[in-house]
Amino acid sequence: MNLPGGVFVSPVRLVLLLTLTLFGAGCGYGSHNYNMGGTPSVTQLLPNAEMHGSGDFNLEVDGSGFGTDAVVYFNGAPQASTYGSGGKVTATITAIEIVNPGMPQVYVRSGGMNSNAVSFTIQ
Repeated sequence: MNLPGGVFVSPVRLVLLLTLTLFGAGCGYGSHNYNMGGTPSVTQLLPNAEMHGSGDFNLEVDGSGFGTDAVVYFNGAPQASTYGSGGKVTATITAIEIVNPGMPQVYVRSGGMNSNAVSFTIQ
């Protein structure tokens, strides 16, 4: 079989290449999910409250089922997150997120699944 540019590829090599490509895709090669613990679940937020109008802070989210792709959502918006382990993810919450008092929901998305939501208190 001639490819563009005059390159010849034998039908056997073409079938082998396509088979390997499909096999790799089917096995999840290249996936960055790495969710080791199943469905993500949040059990605790540290801290669980902040004063409105205060500055940026780090929010530790404890639970289970967090993969290396885990992202913390604060009030529905994804936050810059750092994977710590299958049971810990840390997010940087900016001052703009806590301007007003309230009880925004916090959850973790990992492996294409959302955890339960936990309320955070902005005093």
